[in-house]
Amino acid sequence: MLVMTTNSQRSFVQLFTDGACSGNPGPGGWACILRHPATGKERELSGGQPATTNNQMELQAVIEGLNSLTRPTRVEVVTDSKYVAQGASEWLPGWKRNGWKRKDGKKLVPIKNEEHWQALDRLLSIHEVTFTVIRGHSGHPENERCDELAVAAATRFR
Repeated sequence: MLVMTTNSQRSFVQLFTDGACSGNPGPGGWACILRHPATGKERELSGGQPATTNNQMELQAVIEGLNSLTRPTRVEVVTDSKYVAQGASEWLPGWKRNGWKRKDGKKLVPIKNEEHWQALDRLLSIHEVTFTVIRGHSGHPENERCDELAVAAATRFR
C-alpha cells in the first residue's frame, strides 16, 4: 500500500557532505553526517574508491546520505560543492530533457558522471531536498568533520 505524505508530515534532517580525492582522478573518499534536529541524533557515513574524481565523491556523499533514509524526508543538504548544488537545483532538468546530455556550443554532448546524476535524480524524486552551499575549509564544524572522514576513507586506497 502506498501512503502519500504531505510536507508537514515528513520529518526533517540535515545532511552535511564532502568528498575528497588524492589526485583527480585518484583514490577518493566521501563522507556525510545525517542530523535529525528534533531528536539531536546524528549518524556518520563514509566510504571511498581506488580510482575516482573529486566531483564523483562529492556526488556520492549526497547519494549515500539520501539513500540511507528509510522514508521520504525533508532534507537540507549542506555542501561545499557548487557543482553538486547547482547541478541538482538548476542543470538536472535540462540534462534529463536532453537525454542526459548538455549543450556544448550548438551540439549536445554526454554529461560527466551520468550514473551519479541519475542516482541522485532518483533520490531527489523521493525526498524534498534543498541545498545550502558553504565555503569549504572555513571552520564549519560539520564540513571539517566530513572532510576528515572523506580524506581518511581515500587514504585506505593509497
